[in-house]
Amino acid sequence: MTKTIIYQLLPRTFANFCTNRKNNGTIQENGCGKFNLITTKALREIKNLGATHVWYTGVIEHATQTDYSEFGITPDHPSVVKGKAGSPYAIKDYYDVDPDLAENVDNRMAEFEALIERTHKVGLKVIIDFVPNHVARQYHSDAKPAGIADLGEGDNPEWAFSPLNNFYYIPGEKFAPAFDVYDYTEDPAKVTGNDCFTAHPGHNDWYETIKLNYGVFYQGGGEKQFNPIPSTWLKMRDILRFWAAKGVDGFRCDMAEMVPVEFWEWVIPQIKDVEWGVTTTDAAGKKTYKKKAPIIFIAEVYNPALYREFIFKGHFDYLYDKVGMYDYLRAVTSKNYPVEGITQQWQAVGDIQEHMLYFLENHDEQRIASGFFCGRGMCAQPAMIVAATLSTNPVMIYAGQELGEKGMDVEGFSGIDGRTTIFDYWGVKSIQAWANNGKWDGKGLDDEQQELRLFYQQLLTLTRNSKAITEGKMYDLEYAQAEGFNKHEHYAYLRHCEEETLLIAINFDDKHAEMQIRIPAEAFAYLHIQPCTEVQFTDLLSGQTFTRPFLPNTPITLSLEAWKGMILKID
Repeated sequence: MTKTIIYQLLPRTFANFCTNRKNNGTIQENGCGKFNLITTKALREIKNLGATHVWYTGVIEHATQTDYSEFGITPDHPSVVKGKAGSPYAIKDYYDVDPDLAENVDNRMAEFEALIERTHKVGLKVIIDFVPNHVARQYHSDAKPAGIADLGEGDNPEWAFSPLNNFYYIPGEKFAPAFDVYDYTEDPAKVTGNDCFTAHPGHNDWYETIKLNYGVFYQGGGEKQFNPIPSTWLKMRDILRFWAAKGVDGFRCDMAEMVPVEFWEWVIPQIKDVEWGVTTTDAAGKKTYKKKAPIIFIAEVYNPALYREFIFKGHFDYLYDKVGMYDYLRAVTSKNYPVEGITQQWQAVGDIQEHMLYFLENHDEQRIASGFFCGRGMCAQPAMIVAATLSTNPVMIYAGQELGEKGMDVEGFSGIDGRTTIFDYWGVKSIQAWANNGKWDGKGLDDEQQELRLFYQQLLTLTRNSKAITEGKMYDLEYAQAEGFNKHEHYAYLRHCEEETLLIAINFDDKHAEMQIRIPAEAFAYLHIQPCTEVQFTDLLSGQTFTRPFLPNTPITLSLEAWKGMILKID
């Protein structure tokens, strides 16, 4: 069994080697990453970091201020587009890819298909976004296959709600947000994506999007009209089938909780139960049909009360553990919360632990090294060890996290907010230093960036390959600690599977620590491991070896530097 390790990247910024960073700059001024620039070498480096999957963020065509009308693509009105590049979560054509990402716009889909094939050839799997709750204000598919009905096609805009409609309408009112939209007209207004049932959304609303209608009559008390199956269900199933047939291995489902769980209960088995094959053609023209493993579904769900429903009824493989583990690890790292509270976070989802996706960064969250988090990537090493090794569940990192990217640029629509922009054309300095104009050899990285990347490589590779971590049991040691162990700053647990036993000890403090770890007799019994008067401990991160007694309630003395951890293999 291999632990799922996801590497998220935004092709627009990841493969952009242009160093001209003009605030609010155009694609001609600031450049843009391309599918073709994510080369086999780049993908091998991602795999060597420890990843098993790549989440290509912002692949599907979305609204933009860049004009591609010469290629038969309908332009978008700039008043309802966020940033020059536009939000990847304002989809304008579900059957096409972002033309920004193609070197040859007419050949854009083939370039993405080639990226999928390259990714698979190096042994990585492909995840893309599925944005089911909303689409761009001016959604229209130029590229849908023959026989496919467009979203909104056949809607009656005189009905505020009908399960026959794909959108919600506000009859008798024009779209008139609380800011100027110049000559943009929408009559009648459609309901805005963040469940804003008014014709007057504000700047903080998702004003660039419109809400999709899955048969829930929100203004009628939330009445669900699912029989017969709503039109939107059928059209969104067609979209998932389209991308699955392209060879995609998984979908990260944006704001999944804003879509009724009954839709997921209906659609996910229909996608998972198909043997989606990928046909490849070699140089001699011979076609090969390859069967794939079942497609995975990841849900962005922030309400813990819904977790179990979306897993057991909705059939999701994994859910974001944002309001639990992410929020707490961040608080421990940057706000000096007591480390022992980590125990409460995993216990809260103990029965569904294997379904929780751990992370410390993604495109929505502030960068670790930003001034809004903790100012330095190195300081999150303890939190990252917990995220990667505490359980068998998957873990994700965001491109640049392993390089200490600060995300403190003023890019345009996205200001100094500690995030790497998803709305603007921009080059990310740390990733460019690693990419070295397409060589992907890290020659531009400074000493600290190289050290941090090596830490991630060692940690994630170990996480992927250690049987104790990929399928073993965990025993939390925090409750059993006493004198010589600071529960406010230190954390410890065991991982065990068959012949492999690991002791993980972590120092969240900003100063050196001498700690004494006690292992209760119950831990030996629970994990079926034998005490020994003297064993060799090997730190799998540093290579350091030493001997200590491994007996019930006998302190194991360890010395840890500030913001460091040990993953000790017990021989």
